[in-house]
Amino acid sequence: MSDVSGSFVVAVAVAAMSLAVAAAASAAAHDYGEALHKSLLYFEAQRSGRLPYNQRVRWRGHSGLTDGLEQGVDLVGGYYDAGDHVKFGLPMAFTVTMLSWGVIEYGGGVAATGELAHALQAIKWGTDYFIKAHTSPNELWTQVGDGDSDHYCWQRPEDMTTSRRAYKVDAENPGSEVAAETAAAMAAASVVFRRAGDAHYAHLLLHHAQQLFEFADTYRGRYDASVESVRSYYPSSSGYQDELLWAALWLHRATGRRDYLDYALANADAFGGTGWAVSEFSWDIKYSGLQVLASELLVEEKQQLLRLSDEQRAVVEQLRSNAEYYVCSCMNRNPGGAEHNAGRTPAGLLFIRPWNNLQYVSSAAFLLTVYSDVLAALGQPLRCGGIDAGGEGGFADAGDVLAFAKSQADYILGTNPMRTSYLVGYGAAYPRQVHHRAASSASYRHNRDFIGCLQGFDSWYSARRENPHDLVGAVVGGPNAEDVFNDHRGAYMQTEACTYNTAPMVGVFSKFMQLEGQQPRRPSSSATLAPEADL
Repeated sequence: MSDVSGSFVVAVAVAAMSLAVAAAASAAAHDYGEALHKSLLYFEAQRSGRLPYNQRVRWRGHSGLTDGLEQGVDLVGGYYDAGDHVKFGLPMAFTVTMLSWGVIEYGGGVAATGELAHALQAIKWGTDYFIKAHTSPNELWTQVGDGDSDHYCWQRPEDMTTSRRAYKVDAENPGSEVAAETAAAMAAASVVFRRAGDAHYAHLLLHHAQQLFEFADTYRGRYDASVESVRSYYPSSSGYQDELLWAALWLHRATGRRDYLDYALANADAFGGTGWAVSEFSWDIKYSGLQVLASELLVEEKQQLLRLSDEQRAVVEQLRSNAEYYVCSCMNRNPGGAEHNAGRTPAGLLFIRPWNNLQYVSSAAFLLTVYSDVLAALGQPLRCGGIDAGGEGGFADAGDVLAFAKSQADYILGTNPMRTSYLVGYGAAYPRQVHHRAASSASYRHNRDFIGCLQGFDSWYSARRENPHDLVGAVVGGPNAEDVFNDHRGAYMQTEACTYNTAPMVGVFSKFMQLEGQQPRRPSSSATLAPEADL
């Protein structure tokens, strides 16, 4: 099946023209290629397991080498989600899905910067772990480590003394959210690796994705009911029905099989896809993401790559209507005032909630970037409240949507009242006391003296000095509702970074680097993407 992203010729032309106007008015120009490069570097700092010979983040060492040993399974590898050392399956899978989606849509820009090989490595570090964790068709290991004991200690991952107990979901203890999200991640990644020429690995990923989706759908149940220890950290507020729709759409995109599309559209109403119009997209709530993904089906139909029945098209249009509610909410264009629009800081940053707010900003920037392509390809304006956006503050087209996404990306990169980049390592001013155990402690490569559980709090966490290592490429939690940022390790709501904060920005930075005509920051990688026609 041809991937829809490669055919957005009209989108690029229209959006580039509108973006040129917005860029001229921008207070500061940003080097999106540099931001892209640093974003991918961050994932190497989050690696668990035995680090490869070409590891670029040299202040990290091997860690978690006995993960799964007590349970008799190899769970070495994967990612730490944030500044601690628990491996949580749901946010890890969402991170990989978003990395893969970014490369699918905007892989040309990633390749132009010479970063495609690093992007593939970042994705594969996650999918290799998922393959290990999927030990049988109806069994998925979804967590390693204990959040409570982990948070009592401030240690480097190389020194961990906390519990590394592993948790799983299976037929008797189901976990549809995490199984379906892992299926989505592996399906999306299979598209990436197929385009990159690794057909064998792509096939392996699809095999696991299809089994995991069947597991998630056949044995339905909330994963936080089966793995109770995750409730304090990554509970599922939206349930698992959004993940089932999301995974089905990704499997359709990866395989071209109509049964996955039929499943998604037949269940869209019962599972809330056509009914849930929300103002956030995150590791927990996938509705806006699946609604944008479904909207791309209309582009495929227009390009005669897909044929929908009248009934199916009506369902897709309902999904698209909810996608537009999300876009309009972000842009403050929904009728009905604050109740139907996302919050904003005085300087215009989307503000959903105080804890790690930039996760919602980065995911919004990505979804709006993709949706601007949908609007441009369809040749249609943004419709808010069922009418053109002109009724709520002027006419809006694809370029307006893209310009708003750019404003959010630029805020993250330093166009904000604090004049601080919230992408660590980018620009002159950025967070120096990121809430991160490894970055805030002496490098294990240079100081192998053991750091005890409580010793780390005294020696490193409480120290009133900058971290010895910059967590380059990390997007931290960000400023508060008044655009104020407190750069201190203890202000973890603002200074902790997560993999799913940075993952959506890979595609966003790639898109804007290309549209602004910026030169790649380094020579192109030998890794290339296959032409869309080869899919």
